[in-house]
Amino acid sequence: MLHWYDAHARDLPWRAQPGSSLPDPYHVWLSEVMLQQTTVAAVKPYFDKFVRRWPDIEALARAEEAEVMAAWAGLGYYSRARNLLKCAKEVAKRSGFPQTEAGLRELPGIGPYTAAAIAAIAFGKRAVVIDANVERVVARLSAIRDPLPGARKKIGKYAEKITPHDRAGDFAQAMMDLGATICTARQPRCQLCPLSEHCAGYRGGDAASLPVKAQKKSRPERRGKAFWIENDGSVWLVTRPSRGMLGGMRALPDDGWSAQADGSGDTALAGEWSHLGSVRHVFTHATLTLDIMRYGGSATPVEEGEWWSLEELDKAGLPSLFAKAARLALADR
Repeated sequence: MLHWYDAHARDLPWRAQPGSSLPDPYHVWLSEVMLQQTTVAAVKPYFDKFVRRWPDIEALARAEEAEVMAAWAGLGYYSRARNLLKCAKEVAKRSGFPQTEAGLRELPGIGPYTAAAIAAIAFGKRAVVIDANVERVVARLSAIRDPLPGARKKIGKYAEKITPHDRAGDFAQAMMDLGATICTARQPRCQLCPLSEHCAGYRGGDAASLPVKAQKKSRPERRGKAFWIENDGSVWLVTRPSRGMLGGMRALPDDGWSAQADGSGDTALAGEWSHLGSVRHVFTHATLTLDIMRYGGSATPVEEGEWWSLEELDKAGLPSLFAKAARLALADR
């Protein structure tokens, strides 16, 4: 694996190439948090934007939460952004990242996988790193046919067995790269795989079917309303509560929908409303259809918020759902 990695390692902005010194722990941590539930292609521009704006952990620790949330807008899973800032403040207070898995686990927002990845990649410690790509490679190598998530214990034991003491970080990244480029979820290119002669799944002829995944539950459908309230070239934005869906993000006012239950509230503004259309957005646990309502009056809402210039709206950091709603409303002006 290491020989293959030396020749085929992906060139990623947060990564040190094989044979070079260890990468900046700040870059490793930031990228690992961003990559949770998100593709490499989607993360690259966000990573570049963050390190330009906050070049080190101390700079990020001094940032305002609203700035971080706005810069994160569009990446989703917004609790990661809140934990990112909490973690940065804690690391700055400690004058650096802990170098062990146990120490890293004490930081906000860092779970077992992220702690192992930082320890191995940034500090050269032997740690067993298992993301979705590694999980797939290991399940095929050892022909683990138990369905997920129950199979993860066996996968962990096998990964523990094959993880070397030397270059554990490079080994983890090699396994990630193999899963991302060759041992892919669909149509794996087994003929190009450096591990094919060792792969029990390949020998058994069913590598592509592994790991066995539990049947996905259908997402419930939800519906809600968002309110476009415009006055003199500005739109009224609110900040969502820190807890709950899209917590802490700027957004349009809405009727109180959530991904768990239909919203039943309403805006306090009385007057003429027109229906501009609807936008759909897929969350992890539900699909939402949001009806966009335009206010025809000139009153100021009673709920706490701010007027935001339409010319500067792209700087508000609206999450994807409300960015879609804003585009719909602006197209109708």
